Amino acid sequence: MPQYSKKEARAWAKQHLTGCSGVTIPTFSADLSRLNEKAIRHDITHLMGMGFSYTLLCTEVNITPEENAQFTRWARETAGSKLGLFFHAAFGSLQENIQAVQLAEKSGADLVLLSYPPQFWPTTEQEIYDYTKSFCDATNLGVMLFPIPMWGFERVHPAGMSVELIRRLIQDCPNVVAIKSEQGYPLIGGICEMYHHFKEEVVISCPIESDAIPLMGLMKLQFSGTSNTQWMSDYYPKAFELARQGKFEQAMDWYWKVNPARGAHGAATQAYFGGAGVLNRTMWKYEDWLAGFNGGPLRAPMMRIPDRWMKSLRQGLQASGLPVTSDDDAQFMIGRHPC
Repeated sequence: MPQYSKKEARAWAKQHLTGCSGVTIPTFSADLSRLNEKAIRHDITHLMGMGFSYTLLCTEVNITPEENAQFTRWARETAGSKLGLFFHAAFGSLQENIQAVQLAEKSGADLVLLSYPPQFWPTTEQEIYDYTKSFCDATNLGVMLFPIPMWGFERVHPAGMSVELIRRLIQDCPNVVAIKSEQGYPLIGGICEMYHHFKEEVVISCPIESDAIPLMGLMKLQFSGTSNTQWMSDYYPKAFELARQGKFEQAMDWYWKVNPARGAHGAATQAYFGGAGVLNRTMWKYEDWLAGFNGGPLRAPMMRIPDRWMKSLRQGLQASGLPVTSDDDAQFMIGRHPC
């Protein structure tokens, strides 16, 4: 159960939603029949050691609501009160997302990242509003809105989710506590517009580290997430905190140091993302494995990661002077704690 009432959610987030959020992708047994408890606990512990204050328990994989509740319980038991947990509302329908969030709420989730199903095909802002409000009404957890071109809402408005739509949702849903602002991605128009209009009411998050650190020379951002920046180990929590403290020059020194890794990730992402409209979680899992996380298999359907991307991602970490495993890539699909 959350530490706050629904009416207190926004004030709670203003005080407690700070720092950086990584992403934790679940790990399965070798035969893919069940979750791998030891691997999940390893990943949560490793993430906390890097200085992250939150993580998204990723459900954009083949996982059931009941399994996700177990995933959440293990994460909560492992983290205690030291790490905030985002439920990922990325199941296949509104009804399944409501079922899953209610299970996750009982299992220890703190907040929600609201995604939209691929089969949700609105043609009006009212339909987006109705889906979003129905979800928010069904949970006591604080909800982070997530406008991004992946949903295809640009058929309704060029920004996908307009200022007017966001304003209605903030007014009508007291548990909307934050905006993960990616309208117009990869451009920065969305974060700039959301910050301009809503920074006093809700937490504005720029999850893209390559944008967030430079923008913090101009904006006061308290939180960045959710994103898989943990593949660059503790760089991002450290750089983000330096920028929050006004030590912008030092933060930018870190920023440029890791540019080879950033470039390798960007190049691999651009190779598939434009036509797919979905993130390659196998690639994210591999990136994490390079940084000491478990790795291991994911259930089908799931994208593959080509050897050439593996090589370039590893080289990007090495060129940045960041931690990277010496284990052979063949160990990735086995994982560090197989079961």
